[in-house]
Amino acid sequence: MKLSVITAVAILAAGPVVGSAFAQSTSATQPKPTDQELSDLIAKKISADKTLSPDGILVNVRGGVATLTGIVGKNADKAKAEAHARVPGILRVENKLTSRETVTGKVKDTAGAAADTSKKGAKNVKGAATKTGEVITDTWISTRIKTKFMGDSDLRASEIKVDSNDHVVTLSGTVPNAAAHAKALTIAKGIEGVNRVVDNLKIVAKTDKS
Repeated sequence: MKLSVITAVAILAAGPVVGSAFAQSTSATQPKPTDQELSDLIAKKISADKTLSPDGILVNVRGGVATLTGIVGKNADKAKAEAHARVPGILRVENKLTSRETVTGKVKDTAGAAADTSKKGAKNVKGAATKTGEVITDTWISTRIKTKFMGDSDLRASEIKVDSNDHVVTLSGTVPNAAAHAKALTIAKGIEGVNRVVDNLKIVAKTDKS
């Protein structure tokens, strides 16, 4: 009887240690998320935030470092977007976002010049400004389109490359079906500042590998 009691006590004493070692082993075997998976996760969290989704925020993750570029509405939104980017697996966040509060004062003169030019018949010109005061550049256009694509469930998994040159947007890559193809074109054409969209997209249906 004494031997049985001693054995039971030894097993109970060893239990937490064994459990801890098993947990560590299980954690170690879990694969780390890829940069693309982390980028998609952060973009999804930002898109779900109603105070940030209308803004052009581009997320790029490389080597576990998340870089945020684009424009947000307020200075406080920069910190909010950065908080969304601090997900498990991210080592550091490079916050390169600018806010409309900072930009608006700098573009008043540019906006006035753009308004004079538009009266002469130009639809969109280089250096023009949006209604919110943001300067419409090719980078701004590309960022806004990519953000819209990332926030759309039908396009998030598509492999679309966006290039903008003199307010002409070229879409290349692949989409899974005709509906996604039409939606990508509609979104790109609807972005403020876009004069024309060149469609180089290809429809490639995804096959089930299972």
